[in-house]
Amino acid sequence: MEAREVLTHLIAILALAQAAAMMAVMGEGGGAIPTTLDGPFEPVTRRFDPSLRMGSDDLPMDDPRLKKNVTSSFPEQISLALSSDPSSMWVSWITGDAQIGKNVTLLDPSSVTSEVWYSTESGNQLSPFEGLLNYTSGIIHHVRLEGLKSATTYYFKCGDSSVPAMSDEYSFKTMPSPSPNAYPTCIAVIGDLGLTSNSSTTIDHVIKNDPALVLMVGDLTYANQFMEPLTSRMPMMVIEDNHEIEPQVDGITFQSYLTRFAIPSEESHSNSSFYYSFNAGGIHFIMLGAYVDYNTTGTQYSWLMDDLHRVNRSLTPWVVAAWHPPWYNSYNSHYQEFECMRQEMEALLINTKSISCSMAMMNRVYSYTLDPCGPLYITIGDGGNIEKVDVDFADDPGKCPKPEDNKPEFGGLCPLNFSNGPAKGKFCWSKQPEWSAYRESSFGHGILKIVNSTYALWTWHGNQDAYKEDKPGNQIFIVRRPELCSPTVKRSSSRWSRVGTRTPSSTVILSFKTMWLMCLLVASVGIAVR
Repeated sequence: MEAREVLTHLIAILALAQAAAMMAVMGEGGGAIPTTLDGPFEPVTRRFDPSLRMGSDDLPMDDPRLKKNVTSSFPEQISLALSSDPSSMWVSWITGDAQIGKNVTLLDPSSVTSEVWYSTESGNQLSPFEGLLNYTSGIIHHVRLEGLKSATTYYFKCGDSSVPAMSDEYSFKTMPSPSPNAYPTCIAVIGDLGLTSNSSTTIDHVIKNDPALVLMVGDLTYANQFMEPLTSRMPMMVIEDNHEIEPQVDGITFQSYLTRFAIPSEESHSNSSFYYSFNAGGIHFIMLGAYVDYNTTGTQYSWLMDDLHRVNRSLTPWVVAAWHPPWYNSYNSHYQEFECMRQEMEALLINTKSISCSMAMMNRVYSYTLDPCGPLYITIGDGGNIEKVDVDFADDPGKCPKPEDNKPEFGGLCPLNFSNGPAKGKFCWSKQPEWSAYRESSFGHGILKIVNSTYALWTWHGNQDAYKEDKPGNQIFIVRRPELCSPTVKRSSSRWSRVGTRTPSSTVILSFKTMWLMCLLVASVGIAVR
């Protein structure tokens, strides 16, 4: 055996040993964490606890978490965003005061410069970068830092040194370079965050988890200081949702989304900020847009084909796809709302051997049929926004919506009557669908931790649960087994037998709980685990 092969085998053995050790520690609380190899799971519904409040009002603008605490020339809303590779990072901030009223005066972007001073040493920011983009609120600044080292901590200040009006010192850590053995420590996933007390609890819990990266899958929040404790410390990658449409009197839409957030569209060969991709270690992330053309003849579909073709699975074995409206959803609200998008795009992800995940927790499913090689969907959309939690299911008596009840803001209606199973010929099931493994209404966030090229751990943190590091929440291991899902593997149209064998006893997966994922509401995140 050649030296390179020996090294490869040693790395694989070490990775498995590390995973086994971590899983053993996680399992000290008793009970095995289920894995995707244990499915399909019998459907479970945990009804909403009526002793809990269904939601809360938005925080008042004089709340300390929202109130502006810097003068107009100093930076606020400082945020980080990844570029297409670990050698660059976007730094964004706002200067100037927003204006609301009949007569407003646009701020002059030439009146201020955009500077980021950064270094690998605290208190020694010696390297400036400049850039600028204006907007009718305060002046929005976006600066792309380049030539950075991967997996390295940098300290930075931003602002205008000529005033002088520079920010306090902050820091960030770049992502590891693409590799099957290098991953971000963990990734936080939030949907429909909003601006309520529930939202602030979610943010506090995310900060305690200290993720290396945040995915915000729609309903974006950016008011004053609200997000800065999170976004000034770690990059946050976003995708648009219906709340970002915000139609103006001149017909312009998505103005805030397109202006406020630094998005690596050009770096990822996309001509649109509505869809893009980026790498973080051994993970390739794909952010899909549900509010622009997604049909098979459109630009986004063509871009997705090219992007999937460019993915090097030897370097990025995991592919994570995120979009806002759920493709599979058994709630009355948003039921089959974006069925057109699923019908157009799902086959492309399946045929390229990607396996998506979108949370309620779903069994592996493709085209509403249980499939051991199909996507595992996790719909997450309950960060805390003012719309409250959804408690009615489409299979509850009298709760099946009409096809026209959930008309999307973009695209048409493609209502689907099921072609097989207990709901054959019907628009809704009369019981929890077999592809819906677990559903529950609760505010909170998810944490995705890639252990190695085979295992990923999904953990749900509910806001109603006291945050304790020794009790991280409900969990499930996503197991990547590409050798079992080649084109020659026979797929079943009903409940399947486990394909392959159980994981070796040397890597037994242990955990705290056997009940795993909480249901989140509107947005979706997909995890491709080929």
